[in-house]
Formats: sequence, structure tokens, C-alpha cells
Amino acid sequence: MVLVVDDNHYMRVIVGTMLRSIGITQIREASDGIDALEIVRDWRPDVIILDLMMEQLDGIEFTKLVRRGTDSPNPYVPIIMMTGHTDRRRVIEARDAGVNEFVAKPLTARALIDRMRSVINNERGWVKSANYVGPDRRRRANPNYKGPFRRVADKADGKI
Repeated sequence: MVLVVDDNHYMRVIVGTMLRSIGITQIREASDGIDALEIVRDWRPDVIILDLMMEQLDGIEFTKLVRRGTDSPNPYVPIIMMTGHTDRRRVIEARDAGVNEFVAKPLTARALIDRMRSVINNERGWVKSANYVGPDRRRRANPNYKGPFRRVADKADGKI
């Protein structure tokens, strides 16, 4: 079950078509973040694919509400953000809001499928702190890192 959120009707159609081509048939659509929040409260999607730039409630604010909102029905749902605004600042802002994956427009089927596989097959640990709620931002372990280890999982792995 996938929720597609974009203020552009044609982009929602394109993403829906790509999802159907890989066998995903339970798809809901929303034209903005406010409608998407209502859908998420009534229908529990397995993945949310949303645009960054939307009127009223953009993708960043939507993600923050899903991740940190006291009334969020599923703060752990994987979120894939798509946008044509791919400058470093935007990517970092999306990551820091708690987005699992980021994909650039114009969207290709391969890029979307790769991001879907990533959130399904490579589930990352979860971090909840005063300043961040979302997937662990570390993508890979660096065997040469000798600095301080601060995560509980690091203790369990015997790193500290």
C-alpha cells in the first residue's frame, strides 16, 4: 500500500503507473500534505512517496508531523521524497526531517524502483532524540573509524 503525494496531477499519474508496473496495486493519492495527513490517519500505507514543494503543507513539514507528531498513527512509515530541487541544502533538510530516501525529478522508473527496494529490503535502525526522529542516517559502517561511539547498538556490537 503506497500513498503518493504531489500537487501535480500528472506526476501522481506517472508515479502510480510506475508502481503498478512493479505489481503495486493498492495506491492512494493526495494533492497536498494536509490531505495526505488525513489519509495516513485512516489508511496505513506501507510507503509514502511525496513531493518536496507543495502549497499549504510541504514535504518537509509533512515528514516532521508524521515523524514527531503526538497524534501520528505511524511515525515509522518509510518516506521517499521526490523533487526537482536537489541542491545540497534541500537534500540535507529532507534527511534531517526524517526522510528515508530522496529521488530527483525528472523521475525514472529505475530510480523509483531502487528507492522502493531500499526502504523495503534495507530497513535501517531508528533514531529518536531531542533533535531528530527518523531512520539512522548512517548508510554504512566505516571500519577505519576510531572516534567515539555513542549509540546503544554500538555497545551491543562490542564497539565500545
